[in-house]
Amino acid sequence: MLNYVWISLLLIGIFTAVGRDINDEVTNTYRNGVPLTSHFESHRKLAAVHPAIEGDIVIPAALFNQFYNISSAKADVRQPATMTTLSSGKQRLEIKISDASPVFWQEMAKAAGGKEKLEADINSFNDGKQEITFTLEKVRYVKIKAVTKAALDFADTAVTISLGLIGVMALWLGIMKVGEAAGLLEQLTKLMTPITRQLFPDVPPNHPAVAAMIMNIAANMFGLNNAATPMGLKAMEELNKLNPKAGTATNAMCTFLVVNTAGLTLIPATAIAIRAGLGSADPGMIIGTSIFGAGCATFGGLVAVKLLQRLPKYKKEMEVTETEEKNG
Repeated sequence: MLNYVWISLLLIGIFTAVGRDINDEVTNTYRNGVPLTSHFESHRKLAAVHPAIEGDIVIPAALFNQFYNISSAKADVRQPATMTTLSSGKQRLEIKISDASPVFWQEMAKAAGGKEKLEADINSFNDGKQEITFTLEKVRYVKIKAVTKAALDFADTAVTISLGLIGVMALWLGIMKVGEAAGLLEQLTKLMTPITRQLFPDVPPNHPAVAAMIMNIAANMFGLNNAATPMGLKAMEELNKLNPKAGTATNAMCTFLVVNTAGLTLIPATAIAIRAGLGSADPGMIIGTSIFGAGCATFGGLVAVKLLQRLPKYKKEMEVTETEEKNG
């Protein structure tokens, strides 16, 4: 089911991006092919293979907003630029883009290939009046490019994080396997029997579901979320064998789901590994807050599920189910 959700979200993102790009083409949002007239305050000539002049492009805020039909520019636009005369005699303008540049131009520069500049053809230049008319390079398919880039970037991030988790997962899974072979699982089950009896009074103490739930809870306590999943599924499978009516969650199932979802954590190993992989200076600083947050979530969830189990509506439904099972 989750796969269908992801593919639906991806398709929605793609269709939305394509729709926005079509709208940009129809309305010519980025003013492709439309010349813009502004001031060019020259500073100095550069000694290069081809003659070049450094200066600043100055565009009044009102003119900038009117040209692009926006209202984001609050101050006059002043951008460093270089005007170059090519060997063919054609003049080109290179506008440097930085964090101080108008947001609209920053987006255009990213869409033009992630460059820190915008390039334009110079239509005319009047040195005496310091007036220049130029046409910026065409910008197209901005949204679909952004969606594609984001998909690739997050795929790369997912692979990086997954590789970083291999060591931690292998370590703790190995420890748990050794503990199981050494009989620690049986001892842990006996140790936690008083707690499981209180939390799951409908489940026999020696039922396989108890061992699976304990393993799942232990894995969550050590922050091994992925490692806990198989045991969680096994626990639900065993609990379902005690279910008098298939398709309806029992009290034990609901209680286990609350404990599993709240994820009481003593050592958030997965989160620590992710923080370490992303270069955190102190990956383990989240241990205290993780314990407190997960503890509050577990306590609140258990209180809620136990209260709901006592409500007449749910107790009546369970009694009806048990009666149907006996008569069936």
